[in-house]
Amino acid sequence: MRTEVAIAATLGGSPSPPSTSCAGALGPGRDAGGGTGFIGAALTQLLKARGHEVTLVSRKPGPGRITWDELATSGLPRCDAAVNLAGENILNPLRRWNETFQKEVLSSRLETTQILARAINKAPQPPQAWVLVTGVAYYQPSLTAEYDEDSPGGDFDFFSNLVTKWEAAARLPGESTRQVVVRSGVVLGRGGGAIHHMLLPFRLGLGGPIGSGHQFFPWIHIQDLAGILVHALEASHVQGVLNGVAPAPTTTNAEFAKALGAALGCPAFIPLPGMVVQAVFGRERAIMLLEGQKVVPRKTLASGYRYSFPELGAALKEVVA
Repeated sequence: MRTEVAIAATLGGSPSPPSTSCAGALGPGRDAGGGTGFIGAALTQLLKARGHEVTLVSRKPGPGRITWDELATSGLPRCDAAVNLAGENILNPLRRWNETFQKEVLSSRLETTQILARAINKAPQPPQAWVLVTGVAYYQPSLTAEYDEDSPGGDFDFFSNLVTKWEAAARLPGESTRQVVVRSGVVLGRGGGAIHHMLLPFRLGLGGPIGSGHQFFPWIHIQDLAGILVHALEASHVQGVLNGVAPAPTTTNAEFAKALGAALGCPAFIPLPGMVVQAVFGRERAIMLLEGQKVVPRKTLASGYRYSFPELGAALKEVVA
């Protein structure tokens, strides 16, 4: 099947708001990069391998791209599906967690989503599917609770409220376009994501759990996140929320550190104290690393998706090979 897919990307920051009303170590599922970034590149590669055509919505012009300004003036190009992966990296250690950065985090997600949703709504031939990637930050951190796609959340801190607003910004009136939200966990893959920041200290024998290590660590291999997104685009029965996490038995941060050390053949027992994490990221942002959620992909599995990397050990071996 030949399908034209538009993927929204923010290169160098969020787009400037259009003049007209129209529309493109990480913590668990908080950040999804743009169309040319870590997740977007994997998704684009898989889409093309399956015979689909891809157009990126970007700040920079180029082959196979349209700019946000072009989207504002000319509208959404004819496409069968649209995906939004845009968002400022929340856990950028070089940025202080202050009001200015919080506004950037909000605008990089809400504005791009609102622009694309309006463009889809105004399109003469709207796409058949509209997919948004958010995060498991929607669910409240807990050492005991288990969350599936129907579990409540989204109203207890900055990040859960962000996901609520983000998903609300994507909603379209009517039923002409099928709508899917994928709440992603920590994305594991070569050359990017959480592993990119972890490999050096672990290879030096300095890796270990963060804080107590007892917090849950919902994760997913990059191939499976891209696979779930393509599944959501191609399978006409898929709609609503899917949890983009692996179906592996419950993984804690300490278990993840041990498995990563084993995959690298290095010890992984030196903990990173919570007070250090708070000093670097600020108390509110540190929660993303020091606390976690037990998230299960019940609807993702029920929809018919079959994981390539359901187990942590195999996923990490592929990543570090």
